[in-house]
Amino acid sequence: MSTILEPLATKAKPLTWEVEELGCLAETASGTTPARSQHDRYFKNGSHAWVKTMDLNNGEIHTTSERVTDEALSDTCLSMFSEGTVLIAMYGGFFQIGRTGLLKIPAAVNQAITAVLPNRRRLLPEYLIAYLNYHVSYWRTVASSSRKDPNITSVDIKRFRVAFPCIDEQRAIAGALSDVDALLGVLDRMLTKKRDLKQAAMQQLLTGQTRLPGFKGKWKTLELGEVTNHCSSGATPYRGRPEFYKGRVKWITSGELNYNVIYDTIEHISKEAVVKTNLTVHPSGTFLMAITGLEAAGTRGSCGIVGSPSTTNQSCMAVYPSSELATPYLFHFYVFRGNELAFKYCQGTKQQSYTAKLVRRLPIDLPPTVDEQTAIAEVLSDMDAEIAALERRREKTQDLKQGMMQELLTGKTRLI
Repeated sequence: MSTILEPLATKAKPLTWEVEELGCLAETASGTTPARSQHDRYFKNGSHAWVKTMDLNNGEIHTTSERVTDEALSDTCLSMFSEGTVLIAMYGGFFQIGRTGLLKIPAAVNQAITAVLPNRRRLLPEYLIAYLNYHVSYWRTVASSSRKDPNITSVDIKRFRVAFPCIDEQRAIAGALSDVDALLGVLDRMLTKKRDLKQAAMQQLLTGQTRLPGFKGKWKTLELGEVTNHCSSGATPYRGRPEFYKGRVKWITSGELNYNVIYDTIEHISKEAVVKTNLTVHPSGTFLMAITGLEAAGTRGSCGIVGSPSTTNQSCMAVYPSSELATPYLFHFYVFRGNELAFKYCQGTKQQSYTAKLVRRLPIDLPPTVDEQTAIAEVLSDMDAEIAALERRREKTQDLKQGMMQELLTGKTRLI
């Protein structure tokens, strides 16, 4: 028996619970992908749901991104699986392995998915998917152990050992976890709505299409260099001097720019490193933007605000506005337009980058007064605060669910 499963069969096995291999509790099968070269015959106007690994969401599946035709079912021997079938990803990327889905509609699946049809007299699908999600790290351990390409097989799935109580307790456990999932779903929908509202507000307020009460006058488009005093990038202290990285001075890298206020950093450097590398300690409130690696979607347009005095590496540009530009407005404007501007203004062949000269050339749309800039920034900052509060609430709810899974799916806490 694998050491990772021993606790399930010994120490962690609750009284009156059973432990069996999944192959003894369920039937398994897999699917296939109809020939893409015959798209019109097998996919066009398809009426049957067809699940790929990207459709697996560790929860209920009510729809799929693609559908297949009657011909796809007959020509390729695809099977339709009924509602209540549990799906498990066998490959498709390391972090896809072990992802699950619970069919709430009849559907076929592709070859990267194993369909598990539990014997409902012994094992409920709703309990099984919760149990699988709790043990997802197990699959990644199996996938990475002495295999050339990370994957799991149908044999691995059949041998997976499941600890389970009686049907009534399974139903109670699944119901309790489902209630938390429902709350997470509500929070996700609220976050989506808030983010959409923020995007719409930026579109209206940062272009002058909608004016806040009490403000009027013509907007203007200037180059950033016309409303900034100076800008400068940082540097990386010599890695051959380990003592340079044992200080308390904060040192920001471009990877830490996530449209956020940065109060602490991953690495800290010494005062000697600051002097030897000729670094500037930027005060709180300084605007930072990523200036290298802009070919990558995760870096292009990223920015942040210094929350506590910090230095930066060479991939960050600090921008110091003049009295005609409010830093909070600059931040929100760059969040809104930064990605688009990078596509147009950054330069380089292998690596797309900004120089200080290019940054000064970036266009910025401005209302006629700094007071209006500040008012716009306050509205958008308030919306950011609401989104951040919802994100924190969702994180706490997710932590609650994880704790409940730890208690309920191991029998440490029993439901009446």
